[in-house]
Amino acid sequence: MAYQILLELGFSHCAAMGAALLMLIENALITQSRLMLLESVLIFFNLLAVLSYLKFSNSQKHRPFSLSWWFWLMLTGVACSCAVGVKYMGIFTYLLVLAVASVHAWHLIGDQTLSNVCVLCHLLARAAALLVIPTLMYLLFFYVHLILVYRSGPHDQIMSSAFQASLEGGLARITQGQPLEVAYGSQVTLKNVFGKPVPCWLHSHQSTYPMIYENGRGSSHQQQVTCYPFKDVNNWWIVKDPGRHQLVVNNPPRPVRHGDVVQLVHGMTTRFLNTHDVAAPLSPHSQEVSCYVDYNISMPSQNLWRLDIVNRESDTEVWKTILSEVRLVHVNTSAILKLSGAHLPDWGFQQLEVVGEKLSRGYHESMVWNVEEHRYGKSQEQKERELELHSPAQMDVSRNLSFMARFLELQWRMLTAKSDDSEHKYSSSPLDWVTLDTSIAYWLHPRTSAQIHLLGNIVIWASASLAMVVYVLLFFWYLLRRRRSICDIPEDSWLRWVLAGALCAGGWAVNYLPFFMMEKTLFLYHYLPALTFQILLLPVVLQHVSDHLCRSQLLRSLFSALVVAWYSCACHVFNTLRPLTYGDKSLSPSELKALRWKDSWDILIRKH
Repeated sequence: MAYQILLELGFSHCAAMGAALLMLIENALITQSRLMLLESVLIFFNLLAVLSYLKFSNSQKHRPFSLSWWFWLMLTGVACSCAVGVKYMGIFTYLLVLAVASVHAWHLIGDQTLSNVCVLCHLLARAAALLVIPTLMYLLFFYVHLILVYRSGPHDQIMSSAFQASLEGGLARITQGQPLEVAYGSQVTLKNVFGKPVPCWLHSHQSTYPMIYENGRGSSHQQQVTCYPFKDVNNWWIVKDPGRHQLVVNNPPRPVRHGDVVQLVHGMTTRFLNTHDVAAPLSPHSQEVSCYVDYNISMPSQNLWRLDIVNRESDTEVWKTILSEVRLVHVNTSAILKLSGAHLPDWGFQQLEVVGEKLSRGYHESMVWNVEEHRYGKSQEQKERELELHSPAQMDVSRNLSFMARFLELQWRMLTAKSDDSEHKYSSSPLDWVTLDTSIAYWLHPRTSAQIHLLGNIVIWASASLAMVVYVLLFFWYLLRRRRSICDIPEDSWLRWVLAGALCAGGWAVNYLPFFMMEKTLFLYHYLPALTFQILLLPVVLQHVSDHLCRSQLLRSLFSALVVAWYSCACHVFNTLRPLTYGDKSLSPSELKALRWKDSWDILIRKH
């Protein structure tokens, strides 16, 4: 594809062969593809999208609306959707292709030789192929995915309760037969919708807050309320009507609605959920949340909470199991029950802190909860109720989410999911990639010293970066001169130069620069999609220098000899690093040390 792309851009077979050779002898690309990692598939679809668009664009000049014209246009959209489907990083190349296509469409609109109907047909065809088809293809990927992957798995907890309940097994098995509408007397577990740093449930236990914290601040010494990341009998709460003493569901049940005032009674200790004007243990600007213990002192209980259904369709919405996302607003202080995300010290068993956050400080998902497990309470006596909390529910309610609801949630979780913040020993910064100041040890033979490392061909990496600088300087030089009506190169060469830069230099920029804004652990392989576009630019710059800057035949001959010597050098480096690329040869410590070209490659010196 590298060979074909340069031919479609209008460059010589020699330059195209050079691009193909550079792809073949780039050690990092070989290692990544041999180990079946995603970057290779992403690069494939990135290049296929660019190649397909170039073939479509060239067909446009000669045979618009022909069979090949439609084929390459459609294939461009399919390749873009596949690139995004492999990794979200593929959207950068997709946006690049859309940008180039938009510029070409803008020129098409200004073409006076085309009728209005013809222009409209061109625009509709591009919109269908580059916008509608990629969207439908992407939806199709996940439609098939969600049909095939319908069972519960070990990482379901990052998804919402509704999503988990739609999967076979897991939460669906636990929640099967639960009542849909929460009523006064219902026994519920409340899961925080935010789910960060880990999914957790509102929890309490017999332990109380310390009288004095380590920083010298005092507490209410009330029963602790936390968020616990495991299912536990202490996660159960009873929804109580403040005007009645009973903790069972009436017949018929009285559903709880948006705006109703309720009390939450901890199922195992029968204490009421409470908050008051006492600073939280780790978040002193927020209120402490506790289960009220009557110490017979001047600290009255404040245990009334108003139900606010966030995703309600009307103001009379009923509180529903799993489906309703609710905020609990404290009646006395207007504080909202919130997961702060901080881990309590040993006295809090490293569980997560729950606080009362003032409403005026804004809305956040950490303030939203949903009922996950639910049963109608039938026992007024505490001992019977404790046994009841372990018994299965009896009513069957279907909670199948629509495909679009599951699709959108899955996309959001993938976009916002954060990996462990701890630094990986092979992680690196985007600046390290350009200078090849990093590598990754992928594999080490358990008995010999054979090993595989993700290492770049330093000759290719350095030359590609230099080619990028040369291209940018020449581009702005030509642009300034053309502004003064001085054309150093023919018009067709200039257009070819601009298009090659838009796709190759632009491809490098859109696949590299966004990493400076990403708050995630980064590795060298993240640079490979950008590197492939740089490699495509390198023969472009070499041919341009030979054709337009080497004025005499002697200079061209000397330059060609230098290019051949440079390619030979790149091949030599590839062969030198071959044992670490293929891992098929044992290396002694001295041989490993000889492969170092920088002190930063100390990682190659393994313990022997």
